[in-house]
Amino acid sequence: MWRSLLLKGPACLLQVPAPRILHQRHFSSLCVRHFTQRLLHRPPEAPCASQLLGRGYFLAHSGTRAYKKDAKSLVEFPVSPVTVTNIKQYLRSKDIPFHDGYSCLHIPSIFVHSSAGKDSFMLFVDKTTGQFLCKETLVEGSWEDLQDCLEVMQKEEQDFLSPHVLLGYPESVEEQEERERELREVQMIWSSSVLFTDLPEDEAQIIKTMFQITKISDATLKKFGVRVFKPTKSLVFPWFGGPNSTLKGVKILSAQSTDTEKVTYNEATLPKCNSYYNLFGLPLVGSMDSEVVLTGHELDTLAVSQATGLPSVALPRGVSCLPPILLPYLEQFKRVTLWLGGDIRSWEASKIFSRKLGLRRCSLVRPGESRPCPVEALAQGKNFVPIIKSSIPAAHKSIVSFKQLREDVYGELVNTDQVAGVKWKRFQELNRILKGHRKGELTVFTGPTGSGKTTLISEVALDLCMQGVNTLWGSFEINNVRLAKIMLTQFAMQRLEENLEQYDFWADKFEELPLYFMTFHGQQNLKAVLDTMQHAVYLYDINHVIIDNLQFMMGQEHLTVDKFAVQDHIIGAFRKFATNSSCHVTLIIHPRKEEDDRELQTASIFGSAKASQEADNVLILQEKKLVTCPGRRSLQVTKNRFDGDVGIFPLDFIKSSLTFSSPVKGKVRLRKVVGKPENEEEEEVKVVKEAVKKELVKKEKVAKTTKTRQTSKDPRTGNDSMQK
Repeated sequence: MWRSLLLKGPACLLQVPAPRILHQRHFSSLCVRHFTQRLLHRPPEAPCASQLLGRGYFLAHSGTRAYKKDAKSLVEFPVSPVTVTNIKQYLRSKDIPFHDGYSCLHIPSIFVHSSAGKDSFMLFVDKTTGQFLCKETLVEGSWEDLQDCLEVMQKEEQDFLSPHVLLGYPESVEEQEERERELREVQMIWSSSVLFTDLPEDEAQIIKTMFQITKISDATLKKFGVRVFKPTKSLVFPWFGGPNSTLKGVKILSAQSTDTEKVTYNEATLPKCNSYYNLFGLPLVGSMDSEVVLTGHELDTLAVSQATGLPSVALPRGVSCLPPILLPYLEQFKRVTLWLGGDIRSWEASKIFSRKLGLRRCSLVRPGESRPCPVEALAQGKNFVPIIKSSIPAAHKSIVSFKQLREDVYGELVNTDQVAGVKWKRFQELNRILKGHRKGELTVFTGPTGSGKTTLISEVALDLCMQGVNTLWGSFEINNVRLAKIMLTQFAMQRLEENLEQYDFWADKFEELPLYFMTFHGQQNLKAVLDTMQHAVYLYDINHVIIDNLQFMMGQEHLTVDKFAVQDHIIGAFRKFATNSSCHVTLIIHPRKEEDDRELQTASIFGSAKASQEADNVLILQEKKLVTCPGRRSLQVTKNRFDGDVGIFPLDFIKSSLTFSSPVKGKVRLRKVVGKPENEEEEEVKVVKEAVKKELVKKEKVAKTTKTRQTSKDPRTGNDSMQK
C-alpha cells in the first residue's frame, strides 16, 4: 500500500510503503489542493530521471509493484473504516461509472488513456478494504490514494494519469541487492531446467513416478511450462506476470524419501512466500472464460485441465491463505468451483475462501473417498465431470436437514484426527487432553497475577504458528516489542542477549512466520478491536487471535454501570466473532482474588458465569506460591467441549529460553546453535542453488576442454597433436 502525498513542481504521487493494513489520512482534500498544482501525464519538458534523482525523487519502474515488506506486520484499523456504501456514494458523486462485481467494484482505469482501445473497466476496488488495483498497469494503492487522484484529476480536468508519475521510496542497498539476487537465482534456476519432452523417456517416467503424475501427459506439462531441474530431480513451476508476461518467480517441488519408506514433498518459492503471488495457470485463461476450477496445488491444476479442459488455477499458498490482491484476477468468472484437496482442512478453507470470492458464484467439492484431490482422482481413473457437477453451492439456507449434513458427519467420522485440529509439538499433554487446536472455538485462559500467563500462552501460540496457523496477537498489557522479544527467545530456545551474533539469523527465521500484531496498547474500545480482527481475517486469513487481556478492554465501555454486564457483552461479541469468522479466539482473563494456598477453579474467573459458559475450552495456570521447588506450576484443563476430556499436567519453566516445554535435544538443537537453516524450504533452495552452480562449473570445464583441443591441432595436417 502507498500513502498518498502530492508533491510540488512536476506533479508526482508519492508511494510510501505503509506499515499498517490501512492508514489514517494525513492530508485533507483541502490540503492536497493547496500543496498540489498539477497531477497529469509527464510533459516532454518535464525533468529527466537524473534531475529527479538529484532532487530526492525516485522514479518507479513501469509495470512493477513498488512496496516494501515490513520486518513484522502491525495490524491497525483506520478511524473511519471504509464500506462499500461509502465507496459507491463517492464514485456517484464524482460521476464515475462502476460495475458491481463479486468482491470488487470495476471502474474505468485512470491510468489508461481512453484512446488505447482496451477495456476501460480495468481498475478494481476491493469492497471490503477499498484497496485498488489496475490490472493493465499493475498500479495499486489504498482507497485514500484513489480519492486523492480522482480529486486532483477532476480539478485539473485531466482524462488520465500516467503510471510513471507514481514514485516510491528508494530501496536500501541491502534491499536492492536482495531483490537483484533473487531475480538472478530465479533466472539461473529457470535457464538450468528442461522440459519433460527434452528428457530421455525412462528418466522422465522415473520423475513422474516420484511425484505420482504418471497420468499427466507431456503435452499438459509443456502447456503449463512445467520444467525439471535435473540435478535434484525437482519440478519447477513458473510465475509469469505483468503486461509482458515476464518471469517473476518460480516454485520448486522436491520429493524426499523417509526412514519409513514414505515419500514427503517439500516446496520452496523464489521470491519468498510472503512475496509470491502466483495464480498458476492464469496466463492460459481466456478473457471470455466464465468458469474456473480453483485448486490448492499446481499438480491438481494440471490434472483438472487435462481431465476436463476447463480453465483451472492454483493458489500460491495452498489452503493457508487467499491474498486479497489476487481477487481482481478472479472477477471475470461467473462460476468458481473450489476443489482445494481431499481432506477436512481443504474443506474448511473452501468455505472460508468462498466468502471472499462471493458465495453466490462459488460451489465446493466436498472431500470423500470418491472425491479425493484432483491429482489422485486422475491417478485412480475417476471421471471428473460428475465430481464437479456434484459440487454444492457455497450459499446455504438457514434451515437444513440431516440429508444435507450426512456427508459432513461421515467426513468427521472418517477423519477424526484431522477434525481434532492442529496438534502441538511442544505440548504433548495438551494434545492428549484437548486433542488439538480447532477453528471457530473460544478458549478462556486464566491464572494468578505474575504466574506467567502471557509467557505460557505466547509459547502455545508460537507452537501453532510454526506449523502454519496464521496468528494475530492483541497485547493490551505489554507492548509489542517486549512480546516479540519473548517469542523470539522462545523460538530460538536460547538467550539472544548472550549470542547477539546469531540475532539476524533467528530474526530472519522468525520474520517468515505468519504472525501479526495489533498496534493497540492499554484500554481500548471493543468495536475498534473487533473491526481490526475482522479486517485481519479478511486480509491475512487469520486462524488464531489472542486477546491479552479482557480487563484492559473494559475501560472505555459505557453501555452500563454494571461492569459484569459489560464483561458479558464483550465475551458474547468474541464468541460470535469466533463462530462467524471460523477463527479460534484465545481470551486471557484475570481471576478473582484468592488465598495463596488455594487452587483456582472455573468459578475463580473474574465476572459472572458467562465466560465459562460461552467458552469451548477453559485453561487454568495453577501456581503454588508457597513452593519454590521445580514443578510448582501446572496447566489444568477444566472444560473441553470437543470430547469432554479434562486433566492437569505439570510445567517446568526454563528461564534461559522462557519456555514451559523441554528444549529440543540432539541434532536439531545442534543445528540451531551452529546456525544451519532448519527450515525445509530454505534447505531446498540451498540444494538447488548448489546444484545450479555445479552445473555451471561443469559447463565451463567442458567449454575450456573443447577450446584446448581445438588450439592443440597440428596446423599442417589438421589432426589432434595428442593423437600423433
